[in-house]
Amino acid sequence: MPALMVLVLAALLDDSVNWPSFRGAGASGVATAAPPTTWNADPKVGPDRNIRWKTAIPGLSHASPVVWGDRVFVATAIRTEGEAPLKVGLYGSGDSASDDTEQRWVVLALDKKTGAIVWEKTAHQGTPRARRHPKATHANTTLVTDGKRVIAFFGSEGLYAYTFQGELLWKKDLGTLDSGPHGTDLQWGHASSPVIWEDRLLLQCDQKKGSFLACLSVQDGKEIWRADREGACLQSWATPTVVQTAGRLQVVCNGFPFIVSYEVSTGKELWRLPAGGDIPVPAPVFSQGLIYVANAHGNLAPLYAIRPESSGDLSLKQGESSNAGVAWSEPKNGAYMQTPLVWDDLVYSCSDRGVLKVYGAKTGRLEYTQRLESRPIGFTSSPVAAGGRIYFASEEGEVHVLKAGPRYELLATNKLGDLTLSSPAISENALYFRTRHHVIAVGE
Repeated sequence: MPALMVLVLAALLDDSVNWPSFRGAGASGVATAAPPTTWNADPKVGPDRNIRWKTAIPGLSHASPVVWGDRVFVATAIRTEGEAPLKVGLYGSGDSASDDTEQRWVVLALDKKTGAIVWEKTAHQGTPRARRHPKATHANTTLVTDGKRVIAFFGSEGLYAYTFQGELLWKKDLGTLDSGPHGTDLQWGHASSPVIWEDRLLLQCDQKKGSFLACLSVQDGKEIWRADREGACLQSWATPTVVQTAGRLQVVCNGFPFIVSYEVSTGKELWRLPAGGDIPVPAPVFSQGLIYVANAHGNLAPLYAIRPESSGDLSLKQGESSNAGVAWSEPKNGAYMQTPLVWDDLVYSCSDRGVLKVYGAKTGRLEYTQRLESRPIGFTSSPVAAGGRIYFASEEGEVHVLKAGPRYELLATNKLGDLTLSSPAISENALYFRTRHHVIAVGE
């Protein structure tokens, strides 16, 4: 093999280049790169600084960007008439949004260097099969890629696989997914993103009745197995995470009333743990030899550190914070929307109100608590980390850059100039933010 080709292939496999799924590989949110600490993309504040490009994206979507090689991929839902409504901030209303008109569900490929749109494909057009939350969109789920194909999961509007050139490889209809609070007629929309593991595609399809975890062939979309989650899960908007250890390959699903693990090869249930929060959104994260799962809302808002070799019922008895399956737990952690970040023996877990709690990853010891904003403001975007810095984006587009470590140290607060509820991607020393109207590449 020519030396140049070896270098190219090595670059494509480098986690500093590729960000293939929601929060990168394994939903870790961590990259070996060094993005800028400071920038500005808000014209009200001043001229652009450390902004490589800004590309307008039509429609409304909370799908995060994914990156492979020289491409950035995003998804969106575009109303055929008018602008889709979006209600952000801190509020308790759960009514469905008034956004039931005809839409186009679209996948776009952008040039990573310039931001130019390389291709745009409409996966589906029609009226939504299910309604959505006023803070959500009709395109919540992040795309996933394995370097050969790009897969979009639009929930009730179906599953679509494309080549890197935008050619449709296959599609699959999984039916209407009635996602919403159990025991109500509210519909909040689907939000669990697809995950690829080698030649398999994993889809967590949780709803009020008939929840299931599906394993499909990534090559043609044919179903390999389906695990019935009826009773194990009544509602969840969490993305599953594949955990590989020396003796086990499992996929962990956050949910309510249970967090459950399954064998990737067969779909057999391995263990389950009662969930404290009844609206699970964060993805599980595997790091430091433990599986970290957070959920909130309801009576508890816990954070669990689970041993991956566990089996059976991992229920904690009253007054317990650990047992044979749970290394440690914190019942009042409070992470609701954001997936925790684990880096250098610390867990960074932030609530939707911007209250950050940092724990020892192996001990569960609270290192510090810090409110990121003095005023009431929502935080939905999950944090990411690189270069010794951690990035927390508020819904109003203010990005707080913290120095990683056991003590709070704010390095900068930067402006995106637009609403943002999506989690950023990192590739080759640049951050890629999806805002209400743009994808913005932040890099020196």
